[in-house]
Amino acid sequence: MRFSNFLFPESREPESDARVIAECIAEAQLCDALGVEVLWLAEHHFDGNCAYVDPTTFAAAVLAATTRLKVGFAVAQVSLHHPVRLAEQIALLDNLGQGRLIVGLGRGTAYNVYEYQGYGIDWQEAQARYEEAEAIMLKAWNSPSGFEHKGKFWDLKAPRLRPACYTTPHPVVLRAASSEEGALHLARRGLPFMMNVQSLEATRHRLSAYRAELAASGHDEATIARCMDESWVWRNVVVAETDAEAARIGIPAFEAMQQHRREMREKVYAEQGIRMVQEVVPPARVQLDHALIHGSPATVAARMAEIDRTGVGGVICSFRLGPMSAEATRESIRLFMTRVAPEFQGGHAAAAE
Repeated sequence: MRFSNFLFPESREPESDARVIAECIAEAQLCDALGVEVLWLAEHHFDGNCAYVDPTTFAAAVLAATTRLKVGFAVAQVSLHHPVRLAEQIALLDNLGQGRLIVGLGRGTAYNVYEYQGYGIDWQEAQARYEEAEAIMLKAWNSPSGFEHKGKFWDLKAPRLRPACYTTPHPVVLRAASSEEGALHLARRGLPFMMNVQSLEATRHRLSAYRAELAASGHDEATIARCMDESWVWRNVVVAETDAEAARIGIPAFEAMQQHRREMREKVYAEQGIRMVQEVVPPARVQLDHALIHGSPATVAARMAEIDRTGVGGVICSFRLGPMSAEATRESIRLFMTRVAPEFQGGHAAAAE
């Protein structure tokens, strides 16, 4: 099992933006030095929940500041972008990183209506816009003579895309699946996926169903193995020397992060009466027991071994949670990469043998 860092930094007030963004570059360089496989970048707008906001622009800075680290999107909110412009930007990034780019694509947030409103897009069109935009992007990368497209949202006549992608025919593309049906849809297409934060039980069930759907759709064992190996699950992670110290640092930071992420959403609901998702039961992503892995290196390794046994290829670890300091985050990453990750060298944890 492989490990990566989801760089998802909160900045609570505009005066902190420059400092947090600079700290993100330093965190990327630390990950590069410690052997983290991928640095994932988010995309969120207007609320300070992701300080650098734009993963395509920020990816260029990260690629320039590192030498080995892969940079991925988790995910680019495709419905907010013009697909040809985004395809061009990704092709440029692929050249800047000489193949170190992973293109995670998704429709956009399922919770924050203000992100669509700020871009003048009807949130109810997000899925359809995403599907059409992804098809356009793939066509742009795969059409050396240019292409035409007539659809619901775009009417295009484009010459050949320049620059051409560094990776032939284009960088690795991953899709987010926030529901079981979304994961099964990708299984039918023989494609890997990124799973949002879920309980261990839900993770086991969804990956088992995904594997079964791959087989039922006629994909061979090699394809099934590849899809499992290239799929990722997401957890928030805090490592300290002791369980008590990790709880002292991690639990308040996690709870503050969830509160901050709710605030703008609730403000819009109070003012406009719009809520994209009605959640009767709090989802796993906000439940401490399911969403946060915290403890000493031994405790965290044991929790990671449970995930390893699901057969998934990698874990997307969010290390910087809410108001957590850059110093605490760096120590957590250092402990994870020097004392947790080595337990999984060779593909499986010793505890899982």
